[in-house]
Amino acid sequence: MTEWHFYEPAAGHGLAHDPLNAIVAPRPIGWISTLSDTGVRNLAPYSFFNLFAYRPPIVGFCSAGAKDTLANARATGEFVWNLATRDQAEAMNATSAMVPPGEDEFTLAGLAALPSRRVAAPRVAGSPVQFECAVTQIVQLTARDGSDMPYWMVFGEAIAIHIDRALITDGVYQTARARPILRGGGPADYFEALDAGLFRMHRPG
Repeated sequence: MTEWHFYEPAAGHGLAHDPLNAIVAPRPIGWISTLSDTGVRNLAPYSFFNLFAYRPPIVGFCSAGAKDTLANARATGEFVWNLATRDQAEAMNATSAMVPPGEDEFTLAGLAALPSRRVAAPRVAGSPVQFECAVTQIVQLTARDGSDMPYWMVFGEAIAIHIDRALITDGVYQTARARPILRGGGPADYFEALDAGLFRMHRPG
């Protein structure tokens, strides 16, 4: 017989830590680099991120609060998604620090940058995959009563993609070879995608 922990989010979860982001997990990380309209670099991770469409490829991340990344994406119409890997986990975490507006997180985290081909925003050197994106929509989320929430979804079309060729075998991208990291729940949980966790299923029909 299952014992259920039941709660209504508006009334609180009654646990030591909100379970929501531990349940919807692990979540891919949107490590987003942007450039301000005055040329200042910005780099920040977003755990509310995903791929939403194939053709054209659309990715999106959600900004909790009107942060620099949101302002830059709105002002320039561009951003770059950089794959966060185990080798750069500490640097990625360093870029999540709350710093004064205009501070360069590349410098803060000791990260080198690479120029992009189609957008002005830089790429993270050492990240094995980057998507150069053109903003397609910025949507402020609303609650069920219609009130505006302090969350903004930023969607972008990946117009140029860079992949380290070492991650491709016989024309197939090898997901675990990049050692991507994923956000779990709690205050500090992350996961690494490993070959040991791989299983395969083909669609029926």
